[in-house]
Amino acid sequence: MANTILVGAQWGDEGKGKIIDVLTEDADIVVRYAGGNNAGHTVIVGGQKFVLHLIPSGILRPGKICVIGNGVVLDPIGLVSEMAGLAKLGVKVTPDNFLISETAHVVFPYHRELDGARELAKGKGKIGTTKRGIGPCYGDKAARVGLRVSDLISPERFAAKLKARVQDANAHLKGLGAKPVSYKKILADYSAAADVLRTYVANTVVYLHEATRAKRGVLFEGAQGTFLDIDHGTYPYVTSSNTTAGGACTGSGVPPHKMDKVVGVMKAYTTRVGEGPLPTENAQVSDLLHGMGREFGATTGRARRCGWFDAVATRHATMVNGIDELAVTNLDGLDTLAAIKVCTGYRVGAVKFDHLPNDIEVLALCEAVYEERPGWQVDTSKARKWKDLPPKARDYLKFIADQTSAKLAIASVGPGREQTIFV
Repeated sequence: MANTILVGAQWGDEGKGKIIDVLTEDADIVVRYAGGNNAGHTVIVGGQKFVLHLIPSGILRPGKICVIGNGVVLDPIGLVSEMAGLAKLGVKVTPDNFLISETAHVVFPYHRELDGARELAKGKGKIGTTKRGIGPCYGDKAARVGLRVSDLISPERFAAKLKARVQDANAHLKGLGAKPVSYKKILADYSAAADVLRTYVANTVVYLHEATRAKRGVLFEGAQGTFLDIDHGTYPYVTSSNTTAGGACTGSGVPPHKMDKVVGVMKAYTTRVGEGPLPTENAQVSDLLHGMGREFGATTGRARRCGWFDAVATRHATMVNGIDELAVTNLDGLDTLAAIKVCTGYRVGAVKFDHLPNDIEVLALCEAVYEERPGWQVDTSKARKWKDLPPKARDYLKFIADQTSAKLAIASVGPGREQTIFV
């Protein structure tokens, strides 16, 4: 397998976990390169549902090596719990198939408390974070005061560094009117987690370079989506890492010239969790999908905001990521509709946009310009080949791929591995 970066081409929750699981069949190594346990990947294998938050989706394939890269922010307590949950489901996580970067930064309880307190203080201007402490952890990383995995597994160093960070964090929490955190409890809990994780820690940059030299196929697993990228997303309603393809290089230590292909995952419609503009948001689409029991967050359980497919946004995602191939998921979610709208442009008064405005206030004013496509009103969930899809469904997929300016490679008609059509 070529070294492949897989990214979300919308606002996250595009079904990346399922597509990663499918592509991992031909990969040797799967690397998570950004984000933390604020992201959730749902994979269904043989009717069994797996929800993964930190461990790459490749863990569900025997014989594959999974790596948490240096760009990830790691909650050790959450990771140990996730590993234990997988073990109960019969999935082995051992130092032979799972490695953790020694330079990944660590998320602590004070990061979560700061996250929640800052959101509360913003009031109506809140971002809509998952309150998992991701932003404050990346903030410590940028401020060069964060603790890394190498600190976590060094007992004396960890105790000293943690004490200083807790004192500083508690001063900030007091200023926000929030309760302080306990140094002794964090030290005890995290030291116990460190004892579990110590044998998994490695210099993953060296490991991945050796793997690429040996021509082993590497799949780089993105978290969240393009428009949650700290630089290229709908700022400030974004996450705190680079979720776009460039983040795969900085978050793993593998250089750009070793990357062969970028696959962009997008739904056949658009969703978003949290605050911020969503030009194609539509009550009819939301009611339809929520009524089907779909579009609730894997991590938070929050109902996602839903709308028609936004070709303006996905064109931008193709440009920013250098997307070579598209994987379109959840096509079956539109099976009952007689007519389907696709946003092909934006308008603010008399001004038209064929690109995503960077100014968040302008984007908030944008109205979607739609083209209407005929629905197929046939159950697609049992389709296994391109020819099995109704002609109108194939036409719809071709249309949104053309609008996005990338090659259609995969269409997904359900959460199962077998519900995947290679075009």
